Amino acid sequence: MDKEQNQQDEELYHSFLNESMQDYEKSHKVPETQQKRLLKAGRNHALQTNIMISLAVLLLIVPILTLSSYLYYAIGGKANHLIDITTKTIYVTEPNMSLEEMEVEEDIGFFTMDLYFDVFKRIGKEDYKAGEYSFSFALDNPNFPERDMKLERPLPIRGDMETNKLFHPGGPYGKTVGSDWDILDHLPDGTVGEIYLSLNQLMKPGEIEKQLGENVEVRWVAVYTGIEDKSLYDAGYSVAPIGYPLQVDTTTWSPFNGRQKSNEEVFLDILHFLAKDEKTAERISQARSLVLKERIPFIEENGIQVYGAVVTGPTPELRKLKENKQISVMKVGEVKLWN
Repeated sequence: MDKEQNQQDEELYHSFLNESMQDYEKSHKVPETQQKRLLKAGRNHALQTNIMISLAVLLLIVPILTLSSYLYYAIGGKANHLIDITTKTIYVTEPNMSLEEMEVEEDIGFFTMDLYFDVFKRIGKEDYKAGEYSFSFALDNPNFPERDMKLERPLPIRGDMETNKLFHPGGPYGKTVGSDWDILDHLPDGTVGEIYLSLNQLMKPGEIEKQLGENVEVRWVAVYTGIEDKSLYDAGYSVAPIGYPLQVDTTTWSPFNGRQKSNEEVFLDILHFLAKDEKTAERISQARSLVLKERIPFIEENGIQVYGAVVTGPTPELRKLKENKQISVMKVGEVKLWN
């Protein structure tokens, strides 16, 4: 009797349990469309969470990278060092070119620095804007510069022995180049010009001013460094002229301001400075190679001798130089109205 009663109770219990489970499933069953909406909402929520986390990380990283970049270029004066390399390279590799250092703009990004500035040429008595330069550095490695020249007769983008306008008297290239006296003869008298003079012999910097007279101004001289009289094959590499401004620039920021050292001494100091970062200077300059570690000892041993010069003055006075027997080749540069 008890056994039958227990069996009935157990069956009743299971029946009640099954009914309860069925009722629960009926009351909590989610329609398929609602399930899709829930899944979509879950995915959107997860995506938004990931986006917010990523933005938070970026907002944290950007200030850190920015601060790190500024510290990289600030510590040890690296930014100023790169600016010095850039500006001094221009002075000694680009004839009759100058810049206003106070106008150099720098833009520091994530471990990059961009420099922007204008360059000027002295033609007659005035400085004319010659171009707009921009240089980009990744850390301290420069990319090839961008030059937007405003000149009618700019120098080649990459200077070398065959394409420059100044030739050594003993070199092979100036012998096959004609002068531009005809161009100068046809220019109006009311103009001032810039001309490139190659000499028949080496001279001391002071001698060339005496030879050319007081009515023209020698702006820049090309210095003989023991390579310019060789062919490309004999030299083993192609070089462009290096030199320096012959006139003292009284502007306080110019390296050739004459306040403590002569222009010749400043020129040698700049060459030693650039030799420490020669690859950077080569990339900045228009020359294919600088070879400063060979050229500097030659200059120090033999002294500064010049084989060419950039001269400016009134066109009628420049024409008179045709009679000067010390000049082998003359190439016309820029021409402006009388100033």
